Amino acid sequence: MVELGIIAAIIVLYGLVSRRVAGTAVTAPMVFVGAGLLLGWSGVVDFGLELHEGSYEFAIGNEFVLTFFELTLVLLLFADAARMNLRVLRGNAELPGRLLVIGLPLTIALGAVLAGVLLAGLTIWEAAIVGAVLAPTDAALGQVVVSSRLIPVRIREALNVESGLNDGGSVPFLTLFIALAAVEATVGETGFWIRFAVEQIGYGVALGVGVGVVGGLLIEAASRAGWMAGVYQQLGIAALAVIAWASAEVVGGNGFIAAFVAGLAASSAVRDLGGMVADFAEDEGQLLSLAVFFIFGALATKIIPEVSWQMVVFALLALTIVRMLPVAISMIGTGLEARTIAFLGWFGPRGLASIILALVVLEDDAMLDGRAEIFAVMTITVLLSVFLHGMTAGPAAKRYGRGMEEMEEDAPEMKEVVEMPTRTTAMDSDMSGPHS
Repeated sequence: MVELGIIAAIIVLYGLVSRRVAGTAVTAPMVFVGAGLLLGWSGVVDFGLELHEGSYEFAIGNEFVLTFFELTLVLLLFADAARMNLRVLRGNAELPGRLLVIGLPLTIALGAVLAGVLLAGLTIWEAAIVGAVLAPTDAALGQVVVSSRLIPVRIREALNVESGLNDGGSVPFLTLFIALAAVEATVGETGFWIRFAVEQIGYGVALGVGVGVVGGLLIEAASRAGWMAGVYQQLGIAALAVIAWASAEVVGGNGFIAAFVAGLAASSAVRDLGGMVADFAEDEGQLLSLAVFFIFGALATKIIPEVSWQMVVFALLALTIVRMLPVAISMIGTGLEARTIAFLGWFGPRGLASIILALVVLEDDAMLDGRAEIFAVMTITVLLSVFLHGMTAGPAAKRYGRGMEEMEEDAPEMKEVVEMPTRTTAMDSDMSGPHS
């Protein structure tokens, strides 16, 4: 109860000055992670991360924290997918499509290779899990990049769409790698674990489609008939995500895949779903996100002493080469300038999805000997990302945007596309700069 009161107090205090600091290098995730670090080190808050003496292993003793984290990811996966209007996306698909279809698998593969080289304690498939956990990006950590009117719409929209879809795209890879890692850890049960992975993905997709289409159409019909109040539209949308998640878990599917697919399916079935989702994401979604960042900061205080120099090196590579090289490869043939490709490559922050996926691996996959190391690598990578991407987002966006002012109107960067809603973080969207 004390921890909830502290989170609420920090939200109020940050809110009082949020517009004032919006033009600075200080972002909401930085504030909440920093507060968690400070209060965790001081011993004021403790969310139940247990370290076992004499062995490199730890676990979450507080079941509420795990459930809260999972619920947050479920809601954000659904919201991210639902706000991607698939009809509009078809006209914007080239750049985000390349980032997702080419860049994402390459990022996972390169991350897995480097994890296998630098983190000697991991098996091949555990290294692949690291690659999958750290592949999703979180545009909300550098909100100015996807909201600044100084940046061409096509470029910021590519980052926005990629961030909204690559978390859901990473989960099937993660599910498969966990199954293969389990095969390696339990020789003789290959058929079981492969079947497990197929069922997780298949049931998750099937239930996601069913819940998203049926639930979305019911909400749309009730809304048009005037039977459904506005507040219950938002609550109903959030409930669809939870229904998809819970039902998939009951039948042996992956709840995260189900929630993500439900968002895509609902978006396809309901034309005005994006507005309902945006309302939810701006309020309840932000509250959940900021609370996760605070709890993560507090948990990180116990992880940091266990971080090795190899993990730090890997984290720095994960934020640079592992992201930037696949992006560069995926952009071959687009005609984009080198500075644009570098800009797209740098702004791939790691945030909420990586935190929660690593926590799920830590808690749910006891057969993996390297699960604690996976969580530690995620921790240092996300910590560095929160502060490095947060501090550089504003200056880099302004510098890149001003360079674009001299670009010809027929340049590939200037091609017209339709904007879709972004996932904002508190008042960071006020850092968008002047509108054109």
